[in-house]
Amino acid sequence: MDSWADWLSLKYVPGIGDLLYRRLLDRLDTPSAVFKAARETPDRLHEVEGISGRLIKAIGRFKINENIKREIARVRKKGFKIITMADQGYPPLLLEIPDPPPYLYLAGSLPETLKNIAMVGSRNATTYGIATTRKLSADLTAKGAVIISGMALGIDTAAHEGALMGNGKTVAVLGSGLLKIYPAQNRRLFDRIVKNGGVISEFPLTAGPEAHHFPRRNRIISGMSLGTVVVEATRRSGSLITARLAAEQNRDVFAVPGSIQSFKSTGTHTLIKQGAKLVENARDVIEEFPRFFGPSPENRPSAGPPPALAGDEKTIFDALGAYPTHIDELVRQTGIDVGRLSSLLMQMELTGLVSQAPGKMFTRHTDYC
Repeated sequence: MDSWADWLSLKYVPGIGDLLYRRLLDRLDTPSAVFKAARETPDRLHEVEGISGRLIKAIGRFKINENIKREIARVRKKGFKIITMADQGYPPLLLEIPDPPPYLYLAGSLPETLKNIAMVGSRNATTYGIATTRKLSADLTAKGAVIISGMALGIDTAAHEGALMGNGKTVAVLGSGLLKIYPAQNRRLFDRIVKNGGVISEFPLTAGPEAHHFPRRNRIISGMSLGTVVVEATRRSGSLITARLAAEQNRDVFAVPGSIQSFKSTGTHTLIKQGAKLVENARDVIEEFPRFFGPSPENRPSAGPPPALAGDEKTIFDALGAYPTHIDELVRQTGIDVGRLSSLLMQMELTGLVSQAPGKMFTRHTDYC
């Protein structure tokens, strides 16, 4: 089997992109065979679509350099791995797209399953979006799914957290190298994911989060997944790029509806209008994949009706819904003194009836929405 150095070296040849790399391997099986052909039988490479005589000469002249040696040494020192398209652990669904990355840097491990579901959405998510994503992610992992996302702030982070809260598996795909965690405030999340799944990147270890990296990252998120769920996205959201890539890869696209008054849901509503399946719960997703998840399951039982409430608690609960309400608005709606209201809201939060968001915003707990 070819060494990591052979795989990295072919990618480092100027002019070799992922699509051409794939065509070369389809023709000659391994990177070392490509280098050998370029030096000894270049006519074999002329038969590969998209290659030029100049590029064949460049391949033949390329030598394993110090940068590649240092990169591999750092991978080993950090306890990371490089998994190539020839390895059994390479995501099998990713091999089905036209331009899979020839290799992936990996921290942790990749769950050996095809039950991957991607979840993506706005970085500036609402409380509704965060809560919905966490619950949907947790419910999907309870059915055996692995959650794939990009470890960005907002919906991506909530997707990973939801999977981890349910002791499920999740995989993060970075738009930077494994030694340049982005965003930096997700360092702790990175460590948690590594213990319960894996973090992968196609970029060199110290590559920064360049803008052009993220569309490339997105094709991996959708490509290694059975389907992609979009939660909260504007019409110009990068999450819609992931949805478009999923459709181009013949993968299912799902969208979670939001408020018609929120611009942060305009993108998801557009997807639904274009044919994406509307998602209200985990069942809406997994029933599309009976081959992987079995026959369509019954709806997961909810927490049921809340405990019997009376007096001011019932008044407060009735005034709340799935969308956040400021405490001042609750005072106006309920007529309850702000001091007593604050005390009751705290008690209801402790008993799991109410959720609080920053800015003194309150909602019913997602189980009762």
